[in-house]
Amino acid sequence: MDPTNCDFSPMKQTLKEELQQVINSLQQSVDAMDTDTNCLLGDFEKIKEKFVMIEMKAATFYLNCYLSPFTEKYPELSHSVQNMSARKHGGLIVIERKDSLKSLIQPGIHIGAEVTHSLLETIFFPGNPLHDGAVLVSKNLIQSAANVLPLSERYVGEKKLGTRHRAALGLSEVSDALVIVVSEETGRISFAFISLSMKILLSKYLF
Repeated sequence: MDPTNCDFSPMKQTLKEELQQVINSLQQSVDAMDTDTNCLLGDFEKIKEKFVMIEMKAATFYLNCYLSPFTEKYPELSHSVQNMSARKHGGLIVIERKDSLKSLIQPGIHIGAEVTHSLLETIFFPGNPLHDGAVLVSKNLIQSAANVLPLSERYVGEKKLGTRHRAALGLSEVSDALVIVVSEETGRISFAFISLSMKILLSKYLF
């Protein structure tokens, strides 16, 4: 599932169908306003929940696209960050791609275990001694935890970046690593990496 070679057609078709369902629901709400005296807030809540589900479905597809060329454990990674997002447990996960990261990060605690969503979620559980710092994933293994990444000095306008986001950008500026961040404040998931095809730094929000 290389991002430059992903088949987006099935996903786009599914999204079109689900968006059309939302449009139909909105139209029904508009029509009901002329004849129905019931409160429409319940309908709005259902429509909002449907939008969130559509967004998560698309975001999961894109995340898997970027991860799958470098680890067979991309479903475990995707599962873990979605669970952490729902609980607002902050996290910082580095996926090593082609560039060696040995000279770029301050090593933390060796793990050397297969990637599983339960292990990742345990590492980043609040209060766990390893939850500060970054987890390093290489191929299908969690190599280490509590790693320290270089911080970016990049100016991003008026928006203030937290330490995890600055670390994600910092490592991405000096390597081809893909770095996933889960915000403990909002639960939002983002990732940063250098696009080898465009030679530019990308930072995208997923959820």
